[in-house]
Amino acid sequence: MVRLTRIYTRSGDKGQTSLGDGTRVAKHTLRVEAYGTVDEANAAIGLARLHTDGEAGGMLARIQNDLFDLGADLCMPLADSEGQGSRLRIAEGQVLRLEAEIDRMNDELEPLDSFVLPGGTPASAHLHHARTVVRRSERLISALAETEKVNPQAIAYANRLSDHLFVMARWLNTKGSADVLWVPGANR
Repeated sequence: MVRLTRIYTRSGDKGQTSLGDGTRVAKHTLRVEAYGTVDEANAAIGLARLHTDGEAGGMLARIQNDLFDLGADLCMPLADSEGQGSRLRIAEGQVLRLEAEIDRMNDELEPLDSFVLPGGTPASAHLHHARTVVRRSERLISALAETEKVNPQAIAYANRLSDHLFVMARWLNTKGSADVLWVPGANR
């Protein structure tokens, strides 16, 4: 369990921060950008949760907890000698849970004949915003994986989460009937 007794430490006043293994790095490194963007996505999901309850609220609560797991995963460099379970890492089961939830919600939606514009209900609009932040985190995690070893499930989780948020946004748009559809060239 984490225990925070002091919120400020002054240790980052010169633009550096500590990774989970104690390594000091610049606050603008790709790894810090990646887990910082995961934190931003979590905040955006928190806004969406203000407009949800029931099953959707439960799913989003689990996702917010998973995003802290993802941040913990990303802030701890992956060692070549690391054994399974030695550190908090995103696990395949978390990805599979997202897939099952996507499939369950998507089964209640009509197929799309157009792209969906962000909007509709307040919950859906916030979820579309969160989805774009998750996509940015995914791009950063993917870039990080080109230069450093990254848990492959971390990349898969971010990829699946953006799909999940898209489907949930449609699902909360009265099962897609309140979706705002793109009309190509409508304003020419």
